[in-house]
Amino acid sequence: MIDLTINEKQLERTVARCRERNIIIPTFAEQRQPELIPQSIKDELRSIGLWDVNPRNLFRITWKNEPVPFGGLFNGVNYLELPSSLTGVPARIITLVGKWFPTGAHKVGATFGCLVPRLVTGQFDPTIQKAVWPSTGNYCRGGAYNAALLACESIAILPEGMSRERFEWLKTVAGEIIATPGSESNVKEIYDKCWELRQTRDNVVIFNQFDEFGNHLWHYAITGAAFEEVVNQIRQPTDRVAGVVLTTGSAGTIGCGDYLKERFPQIKVAASEALQCPTLLANGYGAHRIEGIGDKHIPWVHNIRNTDMVMAIDDEDTINILPLFNTPVGHEFLVKNGVHEAIVQKLDLLGISSIANMLSAIKFAKYYELTSRDIVLTVFTDSMELYQSRLKEILEATGSYTPARAERDFYRHIIGQRTDWMQELSYQDRKRIHNLKYFTWVEQQGKTVEELNAQWYDAENYWGAVHDLVGKIDELIRRFNEMVLENH
Repeated sequence: MIDLTINEKQLERTVARCRERNIIIPTFAEQRQPELIPQSIKDELRSIGLWDVNPRNLFRITWKNEPVPFGGLFNGVNYLELPSSLTGVPARIITLVGKWFPTGAHKVGATFGCLVPRLVTGQFDPTIQKAVWPSTGNYCRGGAYNAALLACESIAILPEGMSRERFEWLKTVAGEIIATPGSESNVKEIYDKCWELRQTRDNVVIFNQFDEFGNHLWHYAITGAAFEEVVNQIRQPTDRVAGVVLTTGSAGTIGCGDYLKERFPQIKVAASEALQCPTLLANGYGAHRIEGIGDKHIPWVHNIRNTDMVMAIDDEDTINILPLFNTPVGHEFLVKNGVHEAIVQKLDLLGISSIANMLSAIKFAKYYELTSRDIVLTVFTDSMELYQSRLKEILEATGSYTPARAERDFYRHIIGQRTDWMQELSYQDRKRIHNLKYFTWVEQQGKTVEELNAQWYDAENYWGAVHDLVGKIDELIRRFNEMVLENH
């Protein structure tokens, strides 16, 4: 759970640090509804870049940023509707767009949800402690960025096989970068490094996205509300909200499914993963190339009781779609085959895991034989801005991209998606997946069997208690800001 116990002594030092640096922290309510942000802060944002290391960019941790790199304020939720000419299914696939967050990825929100409750309670002291961000990609980027905005020192941990862009940018904000062996599948190695840091260094605090409920809570409160707003905006009277389909990774984003089930009880929550490492689907293991979705374990913050389906995406599909979406030849083919040019020009909004989310939504629509009355929700977590080196590697390995390859990739890897590697979950199927948490979290990471059982047998109260913390955290943020501004 998220502990909101106040440490008055450390809180005093944290308040003093924020007063020195002129740091004000937004509430969840302001991130959900930027119209609540004070005009004085909006005026400051007019002269600040989206990625600038400026504490005012904490107020840009929202799905509603104006989609510009400098000086933008806020508008509606950034989303895109994918047409049937691209997806091959009649269902309305609606995607939230993560590119327009600071750092270019929505994980900056998850790290806010993890760090800020510790700051405003005094449980984390930025004057003497370092924030450690273990990650398979964007989470440590978001954590190091937020730490910099909040005047905290940080240590970023991520697998050595991640894209070059991640490492190069991290050098500009993280105090220290630790590369662990392997790729996104090698989560155990990240955990081992965290234990090593605990045992060998003083004053480090581990913010592990896989067991930090702030990750789940931010997406429940902010991403869930963003989806609800978009649905209410685009929904026709006869439309049905059929599902939200997401690659799980740390299981933070899929926390929005809890929110959406409260608003749309008929909705199905589907969790997707790489076919090369089908842990949810088949207790499987392996390495894959869908960057940013760690696996070979079940995150502690995944509410399995609320998951209706699991499926797997072949990383060959995602990798082959990358040049189709990001070369002139690929664009020309898509336009000639009926995809509107305005959509084609926006396909660079999809990074590798975003493509996997798109394919997952297509498989979901095919499995349930959805019609044009059905809405399927998913997320573009980041954009091609973080994967140009991967595109270059693919083209160097395979040669120039041709119209024939574009045709093959479109029909084989998008239109040709099948309903294999999918499973609707029964009660016992869900319990099987939930039970896998024991081996990572109880045996290896010190969680208790009692809490594991509470997640399952007392699920409504357990997860409801997490969700109820949104208002309490906002109260603590307001109190913290008042203390910062006092005598300022």
